[in-house]
Amino acid sequence: MNIPVQVGGGMRSFDRIKEAFKYGADSVILGTVAVYDPKIVKKAIKKYGPKKIIVSVDSKDGKVAIGGWKDLTHLNILEYVNNLKEIGIQKILYTDILRDGMFTGPDYEGAKKFSGTGMRIIVSGGIRSIEDLVKLRAYEKSSVYAAVVGSALYTEEFKLEDAVKTIKVLESK
Repeated sequence: MNIPVQVGGGMRSFDRIKEAFKYGADSVILGTVAVYDPKIVKKAIKKYGPKKIIVSVDSKDGKVAIGGWKDLTHLNILEYVNNLKEIGIQKILYTDILRDGMFTGPDYEGAKKFSGTGMRIIVSGGIRSIEDLVKLRAYEKSSVYAAVVGSALYTEEFKLEDAVKTIKVLESK
């Protein structure tokens, strides 16, 4: 079985990105470096292609958070995503950090807002039920293609196999 692995967290230099791919990463997720040094992001896109580079867009109150969510920038998230698109990014991992682990449901409005950018979007933060995944799936045609589920699986709000079965049934219709 071939399972693609995404590597992220602390990827703040081109050497770290290169190392992740050397060891077999399918894609790399960049965060803080995309704010401070977009030249590294451009270099990574040029070397590995836009399908292999994902930028994490972490948001608090509509602003971009960086540094492991410790620092809040002045950057508006939608403007930031549009800037990322201009430098060649095609995929983002979007997290509303106020929802992460809170079981409040994902930020559907944010997903909808980003869908107009043409970006491929992974939604993270707040997913509490299979119904949340089903609702996000409705955004599929407008760019949402994946979701990160953490706490809901950890606390057994639902089982992964049940979520996969539900999505497969929907896809077969």
